[in-house]
Parts: sequence; C-alpha cells; structure tokens
Amino acid sequence: MRKIFITGIGTGVGKTIVSAIITEALQADYWKPIQTGSAEGKDSDVIRSLVSNKKTIIHPEAYTLIKPASPFAAAEEEGIKIEVKNIAIPQTDNILVIEGAGGLMVPINENELMIDMMEKWDAEVILVSQNYLGSINHTMLSCMAIADRKLNMLGIVYNGEDALMAERSILSFCDFPVIGRIKPESNFTPEKVFTYAKKFLL
Repeated sequence: MRKIFITGIGTGVGKTIVSAIITEALQADYWKPIQTGSAEGKDSDVIRSLVSNKKTIIHPEAYTLIKPASPFAAAEEEGIKIEVKNIAIPQTDNILVIEGAGGLMVPINENELMIDMMEKWDAEVILVSQNYLGSINHTMLSCMAIADRKLNMLGIVYNGEDALMAERSILSFCDFPVIGRIKPESNFTPEKVFTYAKKFLL
C-alpha cells in the first residue's frame, strides 16, 4: 500500500487543504491518525466537504483528543498514552494520504515524534511551507530532518503569497521538487480543490 504523509513546517500552514488537493488528485483514501483540538472541529470533516471524487474513503481517527495542543500534551490531559506501534494503519487497496499533526518534531509521547511515525510507516513525505518571517529557517530545518532520516521526500508545496527569494534560498540548500503552489484564497470549495488537483505535479 502506498502511503503519502502530509506534514508542515509548523501549525496552521495549510496541511489540511494540501491533503484535500492530494487526495482529490490521486482519488486516494484519507486518514488523520491523531486529531487534537477536536472541540474546534475535525480535519476529516473538512476533507469530506472538499473532496468530490467517488473513490475516496475517509478513515476514522485512531485518536481524537479535545485539547488544541501537541498529541503528547493533549493525550496526557486525557490520561492517554499514544504509541506509534499501537496505531493500526487502515487497510485499503487504494493510496492512503495521511495528515500529520503540526510539524515533524511535534511530540507524540516522551520518546516519539511525528517524524518517527513517517519513518516507521515507510511513508512518502510532502512538506507544506508558507511564507512568514522565519519560514525559511523552519523550512530548511524540516528539509534537513527529512534528509537526515533518509525519508522518501516527494516534494514541497508552497501555500500563500509568492516569495520567490525565499523559495530560491530554500531550494539552494534543499534540493526537493516543488509539487505545487496554492494562492491566497478567501475560502476553499470542492471546485477550487479540483482545479488545484489538476495542476499539482504528482
């Protein structure tokens, strides 16, 4: 089973929108293993509202936690211990798009990080970057961590305003392909997701 893991350089950089676009482009299945901040809504519901193909199956979360925090902090609040070895990957004959929580170094427990999940599941990785003060550093550090673990990096998606100088700086050190770019949008619809899905280089 082919597994594609969507991660980001931080929180709120557009992982869910990118997950929707990738899921639509590949007519893949979608899975969010660990959902935190569930009181504010679930990412799987956003995906369900944006994906229009008939093939995608949205698999239920392994953990749904209330607190909007790292999986480690949110789980501890509810007296839960999360371990990667205890998370069962959904079985499907389709490609599986997996959306992470936060960035690569977000803790799952005292000993495991989000990047450990990608490595143990042998997933291909797509990194979502967004232009803001400090994003060059965050993107480069994320790329270095991916390269250090020798993960299978599919490429980078840039979300938001164009920042060509920032991209040039990043790509001079991080030789990963650019899969696509997302323009600033006031809101996303299934039609917009479908349009982006046709443009992404996958």
